[in-house]
Amino acid sequence: MPLFGQKPVPTAHIVPSGTVPLNKDQKTFNSLIKKIEARRSRLGEWEAILPVFRQTYASDLLPLQEQCLDLKWQLVQGLDAAHDVKGVTKGEKRKLAVLIVDLAEDVLAHRDHGELKDLFNKHSQSDYDEDEAARMDGMKAMLESALGIDLGDDLDMSSPEDVLKRVESHVWAQQEAYAENEVSRKKSRREEACVARQEAEEKQLSQSIQEVFRKLASALHPDREPDPVERTRKTALMQRANQAYEKGNLLQLLELQLELEHIDQAYLAAIRPGRLKHYIKILRGQLGDLDMEIQRVEEQLMIEFGLPPFETLHPKGLLPTLQQDMATCRGQIAELHEQIETAADPKRLKAWLKTVSLRRQTYPDFDMPF
Repeated sequence: MPLFGQKPVPTAHIVPSGTVPLNKDQKTFNSLIKKIEARRSRLGEWEAILPVFRQTYASDLLPLQEQCLDLKWQLVQGLDAAHDVKGVTKGEKRKLAVLIVDLAEDVLAHRDHGELKDLFNKHSQSDYDEDEAARMDGMKAMLESALGIDLGDDLDMSSPEDVLKRVESHVWAQQEAYAENEVSRKKSRREEACVARQEAEEKQLSQSIQEVFRKLASALHPDREPDPVERTRKTALMQRANQAYEKGNLLQLLELQLELEHIDQAYLAAIRPGRLKHYIKILRGQLGDLDMEIQRVEEQLMIEFGLPPFETLHPKGLLPTLQQDMATCRGQIAELHEQIETAADPKRLKAWLKTVSLRRQTYPDFDMPF
């Protein structure tokens, strides 16, 4: 959208001058700009969709999930009652016990329910709390072995957020210890020369950003503007420039220059080769920061809503997935109502149990063929 009713501002891309084609660094510059714009667009999509998704999830999907859990608890009670009815064979009792245990595990994964644990213990011939503690200990031992760290005895393995925070704190501690060791360790001449080159390069990169910022600050300084309306406009632009400078965001600074018509496409095409290489390194850093921010947003989303960890997420696919989950829940609710009725009818239940195979280790959907 044009700023203050002006014409659209050109993007910070280098265009060929006449018949002279772009060189390798100029093409790299354009490619990085394009990638950064794509990442910024993706972050913008996440920022727009997440509030809508969270609201819809809480208002529409969660009540359906809670209703499913309530009905599964009722079904467990019905199957338990059927289990103890006179005339039920040993084979039918074994099948009922498997179904009760699987359903109870499903509900207990979301709720701490004492009476349901009692039914689980009754039909599994084990103790749910002890089994869960052993499972958590196994997961913790596997994680510690894979990462080579001690997560401590106070870690709540049932909380993905706590596990992630604990792992991150250990990783940061290891990195800090390594950095401190590197500082205290005496470096060879070759290493010292490499560090000196890196420091000189970082200084040059910082100077490149400073030069762009100083030009903007000189033109936008509000105190130098007598007109109140223009002073307000320049104050807003100066705030944007300050924020971009604090983040080392070269692209936003260049875009501000284009917006103010301090530079144009011809200026970008004429950037000195050495300066262009500095810009490329800065832009690569920005691209890496954006990738990390996108990864952080998507990982947090997976943890918050229990989404599959290896599934590719996309903002545009989030609401359709939510709608699909809601449809699945509605289907399960209808099935569960019918299953509860069947559990209360000995004749129908016996007919159905004949179709159940105990070779299956889990029974996620309790799909009765009525």
